[in-house]
Amino acid sequence: MIAGAYGGRRLQAPAGTRTRPTADRVREALFSILGPVKGLRVLDLFAGSGALGIEALSRGAASATFVDSAPSAVSAVRRNLAAVGVEAEVDRTDALRWLARGRGAYDLVFVDPPYDQAARMAGPLSERLPAVLSDYARIVTESDKRTPLSLALPLVTERVYGDTRIAIHRGPGRTSQG
Repeated sequence: MIAGAYGGRRLQAPAGTRTRPTADRVREALFSILGPVKGLRVLDLFAGSGALGIEALSRGAASATFVDSAPSAVSAVRRNLAAVGVEAEVDRTDALRWLARGRGAYDLVFVDPPYDQAARMAGPLSERLPAVLSDYARIVTESDKRTPLSLALPLVTERVYGDTRIAIHRGPGRTSQG
């Protein structure tokens, strides 16, 4: 269920068991921690259903780009965007390949790879993410608390909700927390 301007709408998850949408209570807690997102440019990597990026748009983000390599996820994101009546860029490609292109400067980045890939993805993501970050970017990761996605970027805060670990990092160009 989405909050904000598109509040009350349920989003569809991609078919299959590979995608696990962020639980409503975790998403609500995360956006409470993040505070206002009005006017931010958002990147939703490993987008799945697109719930995090759509939530940001619903709360006033200026734009969002959704990246996922799974055809079912891309279809779900497009359906969910259509359901809330908003347009956004949706790119069906591998997240690391997309980051290697270094397009754009994003203010808020959601990174939620499959839990079983977190350890393998940490290094490459840490290397490639800075190329797409604005000076004041925040990066939100979601992973399993037992095998966390540990980025080599300054950690601002982390929280655990059941088995889910949410960590908020700041970009390397940022000099203060927040």
